[in-house]
Amino acid sequence: MKRFIPAAAFLFLAAVMAWGLLIRENRDALPSVFLEKPAPDFALSILGDAGETLTVADLKGNGPVVLNFWASWCAPCRIEHPELVQLAGEGVRVIGINYRDEPEKAQAFLDQLGNPFEVVGSDEKGRTGIEYGVVALPETFVLDASGTIIYKHVGPINPGELDGKIRPAIEAASR
Repeated sequence: MKRFIPAAAFLFLAAVMAWGLLIRENRDALPSVFLEKPAPDFALSILGDAGETLTVADLKGNGPVVLNFWASWCAPCRIEHPELVQLAGEGVRVIGINYRDEPEKAQAFLDQLGNPFEVVGSDEKGRTGIEYGVVALPETFVLDASGTIIYKHVGPINPGELDGKIRPAIEAASR
């Protein structure tokens, strides 16, 4: 009888974990504790503009903002870049946070692919990324005019997600 206890315990734990995974409506979604809360504050030097600082206060007041964490060393960041360029071309405020990167390499990335960002804050040590719960680049947040996080997107934005997720979040942030 005692030899069945470990097997029964394993089966019980496996069943509980499987049940927890299967009952979630969207198993691919990473819930964010920041949704519907004010964006964490930061003070970052602006890429290519020594002495200037970017803060959350700079993001407030002019309609919705797409806040994108990216890096030159991030291959998926290159994949999503055309979608960010497209948003910026449509007049959407796109702000970049360059995460754990060398400023020279970040600037070369933007020079090569185009710069969709109204401004880029340099998060060389990664502290702001930690404050925002960034787990994998790229990550994108949609903020309303008051600085409240409306939506978080993990991973590269593809054309379908741009139309199906990002634009609706921007629209919701505009209300």
